[in-house]
Amino acid sequence: MVISQKIQFRLNVLLITVIVLVIAFISMYSLGYLDELEIILAKDNHIFYWMLLVGVFAEVVAGSMGMGYGVICTTTLLFLNIPPHIVSASIHSAESFTTAAGSISHIKLKNVSKSLVKKLAIPAIIGAIVGALCLTYVGEYYSKITKTVIAFYTLYLGFKILSNAFKPKQNKALKKKTNLTRLGVIGGFIDSFAGGGWGPLVTGTLIKNAFTPRFAVGSSTVAKFILTITAAITFFFTLGIQHWNIILGLLIGGIITAPFSAMLTAKLPVKNMFIIIGTLVIVMSSVTIFKSVF
Repeated sequence: MVISQKIQFRLNVLLITVIVLVIAFISMYSLGYLDELEIILAKDNHIFYWMLLVGVFAEVVAGSMGMGYGVICTTTLLFLNIPPHIVSASIHSAESFTTAAGSISHIKLKNVSKSLVKKLAIPAIIGAIVGALCLTYVGEYYSKITKTVIAFYTLYLGFKILSNAFKPKQNKALKKKTNLTRLGVIGGFIDSFAGGGWGPLVTGTLIKNAFTPRFAVGSSTVAKFILTITAAITFFFTLGIQHWNIILGLLIGGIITAPFSAMLTAKLPVKNMFIIIGTLVIVMSSVTIFKSVF
């Protein structure tokens, strides 16, 4: 029942999105802007279509594993030599919409603890602003160094994702004390600076420390939405909106796939997914580090 409600909500989001895109297409056609749209979509060796595929793949991963959207997108964009500040700004702009849909879904399904959201989101806002500002002013002028640092971080996340496939089941009776303020600040900073990492770090820590999984995932998703909006706004005021082709590709790919990710959760072999995604992130991050250093 819960899954069917989640699927129905996401199908409604997909229907509304399709209607909006059709109206936008008709409007651009009637105003004679299709030529400009074709130029935008053809920029940077048709990267829009590659981002469309990345958006689909990242949403499948996020839907089946509860994390990994930002990690997959960041790793891929760095691999394609996109500057780090553009990477994070583009991902957070696109995620503003996808995390909104996920947050509303979790709220409707009553998977959200208001107190947990508050304890995570407020420090995450601070971390997101600091992370976005640091990336804007450091990443733009020291892009090679920043790119290498972020690639090392995604390499670490790759090993962390891979290790999840071989972890023993957690004893839920042994709930560990968690410093939520520190977790929120660090999670917000890393997600904003590195373009992703909130899920593996924050959601993973909450579940590992025996928080109820549905509240851990739901509350973390809402807090993630708040920090994503914060990061996107910060990037907007410091960088403006750049690379619409990347943002649109990630956004459309994610929205198209989102309605079906709930169905995939029960059908995909999660352990194998951890192994495949972890290995893929490790390989791509290693190549990025090699190209940055040599």
